[in-house]
Amino acid sequence: MGKGTHIAIRRLENILRKESKNYRKPIYVLKCDIRKFFDSIDHIILMRLIEKKIDCPETLNLIRKILDTFHKTPGRGLPLGNVTSQLFANVYMNEFDQCMKRELGITYYLRYCDDFVIVSDSRTELAALISVLNNRLKSTLKLEMHPNKVCIRSLKQGVDFLGAVILPYRVITRTKTKHRICKKLRKIDADPEKARQIVASYLGHISHHKASFLRRNLYNVLSKQKPKR
Repeated sequence: MGKGTHIAIRRLENILRKESKNYRKPIYVLKCDIRKFFDSIDHIILMRLIEKKIDCPETLNLIRKILDTFHKTPGRGLPLGNVTSQLFANVYMNEFDQCMKRELGITYYLRYCDDFVIVSDSRTELAALISVLNNRLKSTLKLEMHPNKVCIRSLKQGVDFLGAVILPYRVITRTKTKHRICKKLRKIDADPEKARQIVASYLGHISHHKASFLRRNLYNVLSKQKPKR
């Protein structure tokens, strides 16, 4: 409980509202993405971090066997979609999380997998942090931030995070996500059950966003699908 993308979006929305004094004060967000995150996780570093918390030889041997089943490059990489990969990724990034909070003293830092944001009232301070964070990722975890996915935005411009765009007083669906949904709707085949499942999934996703036009389109598609007899 208390996990997932919608919870993370809500947390960031609450932080932004608080720090902007209910949207009256200018506020900025540094948004970062780690380049080829799962493919770049170093097995030796990961095992070293795990061994700090686990001393059971049988458990450690099992974890080594799991890691040995996948290599994007020698000694690196985790398979996408695996439950263990999500767990290992959080163990790996915990080192960075602790650095952000304890060493750098960053109060408003929020991470979801390989996406993370920092909230501040100073754009200059956020800009100065970029090289510091990238150097720390490289030196401790052999990771680096994606150069094309690092940006600083004001709250008024909208903060793009985990498929949503957070603006003062509202959260809307990201434009790329809306285009992807509309494209998928145009390609829905004649299987009513499959169509209902897809539409229901999208409705659940955008239920947390202000997206009345898209929601209306989804309901229209849903109303045209009749159950098979």
